Amino acid sequence: MPTGVALRDVREQLFDAAERILLDGGPSALTSRAVTAEAGVAKGVLHRHFADFDDFLADFVLDRVDRFAPRAAALRDSAGTGDVADNVTAALTDLFGSVAVAVVALVTFRDGLRERLRRAWPAGVPVLTEAATTIGAYLAAERDLGRLAPESDVDVLAAVLIGTAHLLHADRGSAPPTTEAVHRVVATVLAGRTRRPG
Repeated sequence: MPTGVALRDVREQLFDAAERILLDGGPSALTSRAVTAEAGVAKGVLHRHFADFDDFLADFVLDRVDRFAPRAAALRDSAGTGDVADNVTAALTDLFGSVAVAVVALVTFRDGLRERLRRAWPAGVPVLTEAATTIGAYLAAERDLGRLAPESDVDVLAAVLIGTAHLLHADRGSAPPTTEAVHRVVATVLAGRTRRPG
């Protein structure tokens, strides 16, 4: 492959290639050779931009976590509007309809990647912990607005919602769960906790 071609954004090109491979073939298919071939760049390009493959993967995972930020902001902004269970269902469906489930599998699959991520992300799996923080912040806002029971432990509720939604989406071989299935879980977890402000 020619190496003199100017690349629009080599990191993004490599990250997008990694995402396609991860979604199509799972963590075992994700190798440096597969990424450079999918990106259409010379084999050495990846190693000119990253110390090693786990360094590349750590940056890839953190980049995908950063992409959740606009969704997180939109969920926080929805506090006080619509139905709480509907808002949470939409957020979970959006999150797990993305590359999130595959990233969790990747982090679990590669010891070196987990070790590298610990330097920037001291606890948990980045995509899931960021999502739990986002859901927790949203539920806290709804609690402050009187739309969630004042005694609600929003961090526990968020962890239960993220964990359960992940289980629903974890089977890559089957069709994703329906919105109705996700909503049923959310409504069950939040049952008796939502309120209509007075």
